[in-house]
Amino acid sequence: MSTTTTPKTKLLSHSLLWFGAALSIAEIFTGTLFAPLGFSQGLWAIILGHLIGGCLFFLAGLIGAQTERSAMETVRIGFGHTGASGFALANVLQLIGWTTVMIITGAAATDAIYPLSTTIWSLIIGGLIILWLLLGFTNLTRLNLVAVTLLFILTVWLSFIIFDPQSVIATTLQLNDEQTLSFGAAVELATAMPLSWLPLVSDYTRHAERPVAATILSTITYTIVSIWMYVIGLGSALYAGETDIAAVMLKTGLGLWPLLIIIFATVTTTYLDAFSAGVSAISIWPQLSEKTTAIIFTIIGIILAIFIPMTEYENFLFLIGSVFTPMIAILFTQYFLLKQDASGRKFYLPNLVLWLLGFILYRNVLTYETPLGTTFPVMITIACLTYIVGKWLTPISKKVNN
Repeated sequence: MSTTTTPKTKLLSHSLLWFGAALSIAEIFTGTLFAPLGFSQGLWAIILGHLIGGCLFFLAGLIGAQTERSAMETVRIGFGHTGASGFALANVLQLIGWTTVMIITGAAATDAIYPLSTTIWSLIIGGLIILWLLLGFTNLTRLNLVAVTLLFILTVWLSFIIFDPQSVIATTLQLNDEQTLSFGAAVELATAMPLSWLPLVSDYTRHAERPVAATILSTITYTIVSIWMYVIGLGSALYAGETDIAAVMLKTGLGLWPLLIIIFATVTTTYLDAFSAGVSAISIWPQLSEKTTAIIFTIIGIILAIFIPMTEYENFLFLIGSVFTPMIAILFTQYFLLKQDASGRKFYLPNLVLWLLGFILYRNVLTYETPLGTTFPVMITIACLTYIVGKWLTPISKKVNN
């Protein structure tokens, strides 16, 4: 169990944190990818994917809340102390990747509205992320309240503009024959975003004053706002004829106000990526400082954002899914069903083998079309195998204390 002396966090802090996390340009951009399905099918795919992802989000956060462990510390329950380090390292890399992606998309969007150069905007956005990190989670409530309130007002305005048929930006996106997306792949894209948060949600629920309530509120807040962002992206592509949200904002006549949407949305989301990269690093190298390490990773993200273009975005989301879907399925089964804890071991080989099987299975299922995407069937398969192995073949004597 964690020995942290960090003050317990209130429900408002968790709600504001996850509202800001979900309200991001990356989520809106992902929503534009659903345009080939049309609005009705696209909406159902978004909702179904988020229901799957939201349930997983809740379970992941609940483990951290009940055990008071960080996300990567909870992974030790399924894979052993050293076995979990590989996932922690993978998490650090994916979070640096997310930090880079968020800064790139934020800088490109802000530069489209107020040209200064993407390099300067990357530095500005990165500097604000570092400011958020210096303030720390427990000191951010008031600042996040201001940022989230402003974001909420401006995003509601943007939503009305996009979906108003009389709007000056109303048009129809002309899709060519090459723009295709299956319903199952769309569900997977919708699941992938909440899934990307699973390796870090416990970093925040572990300090909750009311663990279960905070986890429920975090899940509901994130899921609803994320669906909203996806729908804005879908509506932007279909009704505004734009897959570039910055171009839509330029047409709204809101002046420079969209800058605030983009900047605050990018900062409030990327703060979590950078901070949790530091937390994950601590689970491998305890001598490091969470805050200092997070700032260093942010600087790395800024440098990468300046020099590396964003490509293969969808493949990046699917790669995250292939690594963390089987990992989280094994962890859930070990904790909730088997109630066994391998934290005291160096490695727990059976589950590491099952993870590898799940990784291979995920990559292969991606090539097929299933109505529920890839995450759900892979998780069910790996969870069943984990239960069988854990129950009958290799029981662990130590029980989870929750």
